[in-house]
Parts: sequence; C-alpha cells; structure tokens
Amino acid sequence: MAYTASHWGSYELDGNTGIKPIDVDPRPSRIGRGWVSAARDQNSRILTPAVRKGWLDGDGGTARCDDTYVALSWDQASALVARELTRIKTEYGNGALFAGSYGWASAGRFHHAQSQMRRFLNLAGGFVSSRDTYSHGAAEVLWPFVLGMGNQALQDQMTSLSLVAEHCELLLAFGGISERTAQVASSGTTTHDVGPWLERLHERGARVVNISPRASDYPGAEWVGLRPGTDTALILALAHNVVTAGAADTAFLERYTSGWPEWRAYLLGETDGQPKTAAWAAPICDIDVETIHDLANALMTKRSMISMTWGMQRADHGEQTIWAGLGLACILGHIGQPGLGYAFGYGSTTSVGRPCRYIPWPSMPAGKNGGADFIPVARITDMLLKPGAAYTYAGETRHYPDIKMVYWVGGNPYHHHQDLRRLEQAWTRPQTVVVHETCWTATARRADIVLPATTSLERADLMMNRRDTRLLYMSPLMAPQGEALCEFDIFCKIAAHMGLEDAFTEGRDEAAWLGHLWARARKTAEREGFILPDFDAFKAMGRVDLPPEEARRDHIALRDFVADPIAAPLRTESGKITLFNARIDSFDLADCPGHPSWLRPAESLLDAGTEDALQLISPQPDTRLHSQNDRGSEAQSDKIKGREPAYMHPDTARSRGLAEGDIVRLWNARGACLAGLRFDPAIRRDCISLATGAWYDPQQLADGTWLEVHGNPNAVTLDQGSSGLSQANIAHTCLVRIEKWDAPLPALRVNTPPPITSAPVDL
Repeated sequence: MAYTASHWGSYELDGNTGIKPIDVDPRPSRIGRGWVSAARDQNSRILTPAVRKGWLDGDGGTARCDDTYVALSWDQASALVARELTRIKTEYGNGALFAGSYGWASAGRFHHAQSQMRRFLNLAGGFVSSRDTYSHGAAEVLWPFVLGMGNQALQDQMTSLSLVAEHCELLLAFGGISERTAQVASSGTTTHDVGPWLERLHERGARVVNISPRASDYPGAEWVGLRPGTDTALILALAHNVVTAGAADTAFLERYTSGWPEWRAYLLGETDGQPKTAAWAAPICDIDVETIHDLANALMTKRSMISMTWGMQRADHGEQTIWAGLGLACILGHIGQPGLGYAFGYGSTTSVGRPCRYIPWPSMPAGKNGGADFIPVARITDMLLKPGAAYTYAGETRHYPDIKMVYWVGGNPYHHHQDLRRLEQAWTRPQTVVVHETCWTATARRADIVLPATTSLERADLMMNRRDTRLLYMSPLMAPQGEALCEFDIFCKIAAHMGLEDAFTEGRDEAAWLGHLWARARKTAEREGFILPDFDAFKAMGRVDLPPEEARRDHIALRDFVADPIAAPLRTESGKITLFNARIDSFDLADCPGHPSWLRPAESLLDAGTEDALQLISPQPDTRLHSQNDRGSEAQSDKIKGREPAYMHPDTARSRGLAEGDIVRLWNARGACLAGLRFDPAIRRDCISLATGAWYDPQQLADGTWLEVHGNPNAVTLDQGSSGLSQANIAHTCLVRIEKWDAPLPALRVNTPPPITSAPVDL
C-alpha cells in the first residue's frame, strides 16, 4: 500500500489520480479535499527559477512588492544565490542575514524546508533566527517564569482528553474547543480524535461551557458570548467569587503555589481599591452578573477543567489571560488529578491532549548556528524598519540587527504576520530577498530570487510524528511540476558553488538520507522496547502501527509535582507555580505586572467612539491550513465571488443595509480588505469573523486608494507586541468598520502568476 501524509491528515494513494483518507481516521479533514488540486494548479505553481527585473537593474528593493521576473536556469539561479550569500557574509557578516523562516512546511521528516535551510546556512556560518511562534508566542515566554518549563514541555504532559471525558464534571472552555482547528497537527497525523473524546464527555452528562464570541467554537456546548478581549476580567471575577465564598483550596495554594497572598490582595481590591467582583466584570465582559455567579457556583461544586485555546493569548496582554486561568485552576485545587485542573491548547491542534506515548524520532541534523542572534518571531517588521533599536524580551534589553539579506523557505509571512501594509514597507529595506516556494504566494511575489520547490505530493519522505501512533513512508503521487526541486536538491546546487556540498550531503542523496533516518528510528524503537522492520520492508508496507501496548499513554499535567513538590519541584523562582512572580515584577513592565491582572487592550469596543465598530475575529480557516491550499478546490468553492467569506450576525448586517452574499469592505486606519458576507446567528452582534489565509492581494485602485481585494484579515490587524515580556503577536486585538462594496470588483491577481520573461540574463 502506498501512503502520503500532511499536517491535516494521512492518505492512501489512489492510483495516479488522487488520494483518499487513511482507513483508521474517524474524522478526515476537510482540508485534504483541496490538496491535490492545489498542487496541480498551473496558474499558481512556480515552474522555473526566476530573478526580479528591478533587482537586476539595481532598484534597491523599491519595486520589490510589484515587479516582473526573468526566468533562469538552475545553474544560474544557484550560482546567483551563492554569490549573494558570500557577498553579504564578506561585506557585513552573518549577522546581516535573516533566515527566520517560519511556517508549517512539509509534514515529512527529511523534506522539512526549514530544517534543510538551517543545516545549509549553519554550514555557511550562521544567520539571525527567530524565536517562539505566532501560535503561542506569549505562552512560550511566560511559562518558564510561571511553571518552570517551556510550552512544548507543557504540551507533552497536557492532561489527556480521554481522562477529561471520563472524570470532568464541568469544562469551562475559554475560546472553545473546535474540530475546525483540530484538523491539523504539526509533523502530520493519522487520526482526528478530538471530536470523539468530546462526544464521550457529553454522553456522560458533564456540563460544558463555551466562553467565546462564537457558539461554533464549541458546537453543542452552553454558550457564554463575552466581549472579545475581556476573558481576563471574567476569570478574575470567578476567582473573586470563589475566594470570598470561602471555597478556595487553601491547602493546595499553600503547598503548590507561591505569591498567593499578593494575588489574593489584588483580587480583593486591597492593592488598587477595586475588588474584582462580578458586578465589576459584568459591564467589561458584556454579560450578566448572574451568569458570572452561576459559573462560580458551579466551579465550587463540580470537579472542573479550565481549558484555554492557544488563541486566547494572541491578543494584547495575552499573558494575563492564560496566567489568570492557571491561577483560577490553582484556587480550585484540581490540578494534578485525572481529567481536571488546567489545560492550554485543547483543539488548537488534534494532538494536544492525545493519550499516546511520545517517542523522540530522529530528524535532520541541523548543526550549530554561528550567527547566534535572534528576534521574537512576530517582530520582523520592527527589525527591518528599526535596525539597532532597543526592545525588551524575557527580562532582557535587546537590539534589532541590521539585516541586508532575507532568506525564506517553507512559509509565508504575508499570511501570518499582522499589518501587512507595514510589512510591505519594511520588506523593501534589505538588499536581497531569496525565497523557496511551491507557489506564487505573496512572499514569492516579493522576492528577488525565486526558487521553485516541490510539494509533498511530488517526493518521498517519512512521517514520524512523536505524538502519533503510526509511521508512514510517504510515496510521491505525481512528478515534480515544471522545474521544481526538493529543498535538499536546491541546497545541494547552491552548496556546490560554495564548496559546501560534501559537508551538506555527507555523501548521501535523498534515498540514502531516508534510509539513514529510518536506521536511526529503528535504534530509537529498540531503546523504547520494540522492533521496527528494515527500511526495504517498511517502504513496501508503507505504514507501521506501533504495538497497542506501546502506543497508549494517559497524561496528567503536573502530576509528578503535585504528587511530591519536594522531590519534583518546578524550575521556577520558588519551585512552585508562581501566582506572583518576583522576577517578572522586577522588570517593571507596565504591560505585564508581577501577577495576573486586568489590563485594557490597546484597541477595544470598550473605547469611546467605537459604537459603529466591530471586533474582528481572525480564526484559523476550515478549508485550508493557514494559507496552504488556498488555490485548491475546497477553499475556492467556499469563497463568495472569489473573496474569502466573513461571518456576521444577521441582525447587525441588516441594520447596516447588508445582505448575505454582498461583497463588503472592512477597514480601519491601517488598511482595508474586501470579503464576501455570510450570516451567523450564533456570533456576537458586535463581531465579524474573517479567517486567515486568503492569499494577500493588495492593489492600488484608480482613485489612488489602497485595498486588499481577496479577504486577508492581516491587511487590517495590529502589529504590536502583546507585552514587553514576550513581544508576541496580538492578531485578535483589532477593530474594523464595514460597508457594502458597490463599485466593480477588482480582478484577482492571485489567479495569475506575475509576468515572467525568458530574455537572456547577464549575471
């Protein structure tokens, strides 16, 4: 049997015509239905290496966001990249090269684009990298202070949803738990099992409350539709209610936490004169006082789980929300018990809370980065616009490097970054931008040198996800499109021009590397107590299921610490969960105090003069992974007149003279975009939801106005760090106005590749 894998699921190859979901998957992803058509779309695929005409003419990057291209041979292109890398290193040093490539790239273990890039550039002397993620950047910086561990370590021990399904009596789901976001898992998945566990929870009769602006974030749950950006206020009020009712678990707080007296004083208003009562929180959150009292009473009488999605902290002061949720769980005292306590990330991907054994499968060795410097991942625009400027991060004062060259592979910043018009301004600053891409995304269209890469459907690879119970040999479905090459072969060509080919390949081609990685995987399996077949047998089988007795593991977050906090202390300043953190407090950050606090967002419906504004929610899409497969049949069929759909309450729409199917313009001071309107009666009346991932298509209209015409919400989102602690993105802190678009619809440039000529090039 022949298989392949992606971040949204695993598939059997159906001849040479297509794919079908693997037979063990109970809930195959919708995304997969558009995968093959996207890979075969000749209008979007990059079919030849190319160089930007303006770069050849020495324009200094001024036309980088709107230019034509000249086709190159692979030898010309690889020599040109090698020459530029050598020039930048010689003239400025490796600290002038930013290769903070970010994105999900391939699910395969060998052909993961960023891994190949890091290996090559580390051999070339190193580069400026990026740290943390857009998904949970605030948490990645906060958790080491508060819990003494990074986010990956916390995810690894996250309480299994199987235990929640069996033991939880009350699940408060902040941000919901959605099978839409649970379609995906980094490094691949063979099953989608969040839905079945949640169904078991409902069958048991547990009370489930979805605290979110949209009911669809947890279908079937009781819905509390609070005002976006105010979850922290609600959590503080719930904590206040429990404490003043005398129901706080003081034994847990004294044994397992530090800083409780300081946080308690804040909750009671002893430090700022404002008790965090339900009456205080209700007008902030725009919910009834009775609703808050009811939830608090339920928390005091039922065995509970406080669940928070990753999206909760993608907002201004996002650290406060997840820290407050953890604090509430500490007050209730259920942490460390089966199916109870605190969780971060259920439903954000399908593997969070999966009851399986985590096995450290091998990956492509990357070597050591001699560049050493880094930036927080969401601060790329600030870095390019403000070289040398100071910023704070994790208690340090750092300075942005002066970047002369950007090297980007396996990702699309013009999907995941905020305020894309500002990014375009910054993107003109470097001397050279090199991009490897499969398709003419907005990032590829803004590169000086473009190198066409294959998709996972065009090459062999290994799916070895440490959070999955199956291993797959990924067979190609089709031949590479045009002149596309895999990243390994691309870097081999560049390395040959720089004298690095032997070091990069270690004498192995793709097939030999796959065999080498499998041999290492077999040794890993032996250490774990079971046997894997040899490589030829595995390749013929296509799939190996781990032994059932080896595959299943139930996890309980912080179990060892709760069992014995003396023997298994946390790596925090106190060895305990810090509800007041002296180190954070010592940083003297107005936007991140020493304990969980309510801080007004930078942009909010609480502000004066926002009566006609709407809160923009920009969730993950249902039809694609981020921007991947936006050119596929599934995503295309979901659009309205070619534009991404935006969801709005029908009463709000009608009050503004809007009808379902209308094309609307969303706008604010940062920019504007078009979208197609759909009604959703289960969304707050002051919100509008526009998913991320529509390929960025900005155009200047005849009257000189700027407009993104396809429906990319990051045309209007705010590019600002969540705090001076983490500098994470705040995509969900955004207000927009809306109006019907009555003018003729601009043609979509994403439907056609940029102009490419085949004129001779003198390099």
